Amino acid sequence: MHTLLPFLLAMVAAIVLLNMWATKLRIAYPILLVIFGLLVSFVPGLPVIKINPDLIFFIFLPPLLFEAAWSISFKEMKRWWRIIGSFAFLVVFFTALSVAVVANYFIPGFTIALGFLLGGIVSPPDAVSTGAIMKFVKIPNTTSAVLEGESLLNDASSLIIFRFALVAVGTGQFIWQEAALDFLWMVIGGAGIGLLLAWIFVQAHKRLPTEASSDIALTLIEPYLMYWIAEQFHTSGVLAVVCGGLYMSNKRLFFLNSTSRIRGYSVWESFVFILNGIVFLIIGLELPEIVGGLRSEGIPLRTAINYGILVTGILIVARIISSYAAMVATMIFRPSATPRASSTKRRLMMPILLGWTGMRGVVSLAAALTIPITLENGIPFPNRNLILFITFVVILLTLLVQGLTLPYMIKYGKVFEDLIDEEKDEQARQEIKQKLKQHVYHFLKNKHDNELHNHEGIERILKHWEEKNKTNESDWMNEKSKAIFIEMLESQRQFLMELNKDVSIHEGIIRHQLYQIDLEEERLKMI
Repeated sequence: MHTLLPFLLAMVAAIVLLNMWATKLRIAYPILLVIFGLLVSFVPGLPVIKINPDLIFFIFLPPLLFEAAWSISFKEMKRWWRIIGSFAFLVVFFTALSVAVVANYFIPGFTIALGFLLGGIVSPPDAVSTGAIMKFVKIPNTTSAVLEGESLLNDASSLIIFRFALVAVGTGQFIWQEAALDFLWMVIGGAGIGLLLAWIFVQAHKRLPTEASSDIALTLIEPYLMYWIAEQFHTSGVLAVVCGGLYMSNKRLFFLNSTSRIRGYSVWESFVFILNGIVFLIIGLELPEIVGGLRSEGIPLRTAINYGILVTGILIVARIISSYAAMVATMIFRPSATPRASSTKRRLMMPILLGWTGMRGVVSLAAALTIPITLENGIPFPNRNLILFITFVVILLTLLVQGLTLPYMIKYGKVFEDLIDEEKDEQARQEIKQKLKQHVYHFLKNKHDNELHNHEGIERILKHWEEKNKTNESDWMNEKSKAIFIEMLESQRQFLMELNKDVSIHEGIIRHQLYQIDLEEERLKMI
């Protein structure tokens, strides 16, 4: 323990330093973390980090999925649910099927069941890697919403495939009728349990005398409870966390106050950053042990690398084909929703770029590490080390090749150039600000008109929103005017939530304004 703790602390410090370096180099930080972990793994004398495979999902997945659900726009998911659903379910299944067929044909000893197991592991793109890369390039809001929504749901679909394939490998049989019923129960049951628990948690936050610290502490344990309880009923813990997280995110203004929201945002951002960093470091640190397993089974390293390259190529090609299929289907069935482009060349290039966003990462590693060492009858799990190695190669290649080239493809390909209108976004922000000013002015005039001429503080509030001039709060802000000011801020929130129902307004702008209101309320509480 005394040797492991300094190593873990050093890992956290390395994550922070590598993230700063990655920002300076303008590349995604998971790329540097994986490379660093790989280099460190060859340093002699370092303690070996071993995590129980059964705990991999439980430790890392619930908080990562929960935070992603809070970050995504539910309105955008509803708007683009068809393409998000097709990428999250149909594309994942097509990718897993492609990997299964190719693995069965080209890799000795791989059955269709083992191929589906490998396909379920490597099929879901990693949201963290894609999000880290998108910080350095501009993409349309529509594309961003599709990628975020897909990354939230494809983990669930791929892990369902993984679970069924694991059963098929262990039992040697696969009954379609039972699998179909199990699939429906996992989807419906997982979503239902997640929503039910989320509703209970929301009621608990509202009715219990919680404060910011206890609210944040509860949100840290809630995704684990959703995942664990759903798994006890043999449903999808991933879907439970995703659906529960989306519900709670949509209700955040009703059960969390401004202090809890602001502090919780900072806590969760740091917590998830460290979790992601540890996982990507583990990816690199695990390689020597995996290579040792290959050698013990007599599999040449070069052969295993070739298998990894083959599977990576299949993943990229399958995703690009799926992107073109989605584009054609959209043009046929919903031509009005077809993305605008100034030329046929750019329209044809767009699916390639969408297909190129499929970096693999946290979920793939976690799934691979949960493969049991032996089957129920005590026989070693077939090709376990080879599956782990192929997964590592896929993660490494997609991060390095796609991760390093994607920003340049977007920037110099200029595919999204016609779809990004910064002036329009800025105009939308200014229009919302102006509407807020008008709303506040009318709110004060209509509700407190009889007090405006008799109270200096309230007159100052009105003048503040008429002219946006700064005033010295300590001279005029008393409890009466503070209460009216807080009531006014709550009125702004309700106004923004109504405004958010307009599908033409991007929710990111609304959330930014809500965050500004929370900050204003916190500043007011400190006066």
